[in-house]
Amino acid sequence: MRTLFYYNWQIRDEWFQVLEQVPAIDLLRDRHAGVGSILKTIFHIIDVEYSWIRVVKNESDITFQFEDYNDLKSLRNLSEKIRSEIKEFIDNWSNDMECEAVIPSWMDKTFNKGEILRHILVHEIHHIGQLSIWSKELGIKVVSSNFIGRELLERH
Repeated sequence: MRTLFYYNWQIRDEWFQVLEQVPAIDLLRDRHAGVGSILKTIFHIIDVEYSWIRVVKNESDITFQFEDYNDLKSLRNLSEKIRSEIKEFIDNWSNDMECEAVIPSWMDKTFNKGEILRHILVHEIHHIGQLSIWSKELGIKVVSSNFIGRELLERH
């Protein structure tokens, strides 16, 4: 799973780079899908990832407000800030934790930690697909979602 987290982060960083050329008005425009705008979608990806990781770590949720991160630079900084914490946890993940049960503070349901990690991964991939569609509508480069050729397996 570690490799797929690294994949998601690499793709996210590439989107940050590509979206630098897009005017703020287009990044904030409501896209009538997902959580709305491109920036709100990226914020949502980061926020959901961190909230669920904190659940898996048995820590209380930290709530971020979009108004505090409503531009590309702020979102990139938030992503980088929390990534080091998430990376440390993911790098120390063991299969023994896979079936440990946790209950998110915002739900009355129990989940296994392994199930949550897989949810985080798929959640981001889903929203990256939305970014691809919207970038085509804007006429900008689409970040490749190919796993092959990224040399992610060689790094571990």
